[in-house]
Amino acid sequence: MHWQTSRFLIDLQAPKVMGIVNVTPDSFSDGGLHASRDAALAHCEKLLKDGADILDIGGESTRPGALELPVEEELARLLPIVQHAVTLGVPVSVDTYKPQVMQAVLDLGADIINDIWALRWSNGGASKTGREVVSEHQQCGVCLMHMHRNPQTMQVAPMEGEVMPQVLLFLERLAQDLRGLGVNKTRICIDPGIGFGKTVQQNFALLGQQRALVPLGYAVLAGWSRKSSLAAVTGRSLAAVATLDIQDRLVPSVTAALLAVQNGAHVVRVHDVKETVQALKVFNAMQQQC
Repeated sequence: MHWQTSRFLIDLQAPKVMGIVNVTPDSFSDGGLHASRDAALAHCEKLLKDGADILDIGGESTRPGALELPVEEELARLLPIVQHAVTLGVPVSVDTYKPQVMQAVLDLGADIINDIWALRWSNGGASKTGREVVSEHQQCGVCLMHMHRNPQTMQVAPMEGEVMPQVLLFLERLAQDLRGLGVNKTRICIDPGIGFGKTVQQNFALLGQQRALVPLGYAVLAGWSRKSSLAAVTGRSLAAVATLDIQDRLVPSVTAALLAVQNGAHVVRVHDVKETVQALKVFNAMQQQC
């Protein structure tokens, strides 16, 4: 399987590691650490040194309860970083749901739009929808994520019932809609949206049943890194998750990434790139002998 993006055809025969670059002061895990231009650029280069295959740059926090960021501010945070990142020789993904931002970063040479809203968001102010921006580009990759409700309300009233059938139907429908606009199947990646409007039990049900997504024929991305559900099952208080030391989150995050790959994920989106890359090397060595 391959994932077609603006400048790269990504071979997914071996799992790929997407390194997270949060250009935000308020992300749930590393808010503020890379908010300045120099810090963000240095972090991009560190992640590549650590073995990242893809960079994923985000300018707006989408943690539970996060408020929407004005387009102008998101662009001011993102554009200088994207402009440099596209010179580093790897696919560059931008984590955004606003069509104006999508258009601007694609014009700079970004390769992938990673959208928590799965191209559904609209506030009436954009001249194009996200679907139109992506379909008119003709080559960029896109990741469609499942989210229940929105960042302000998703954990106040999470999903009910069996989670995988709902997620599967949602992603299949949204991907088919995009293909109906002329977007080739190889450009589309799907993400079950761990933590986005699901209970702890539902998140782990998605992990255990993740292979149900594979027959759809799209690349599958999993984003477990430092999520609160990991704290919940490792004996940590959910209320204290924001204050947990990074080392407290490391082993659970790497473990979840490995389990996601074992259950069919082609791409894992992570903060801890070096450790995840090392773990996947061990996993791949075993796979080659099976």
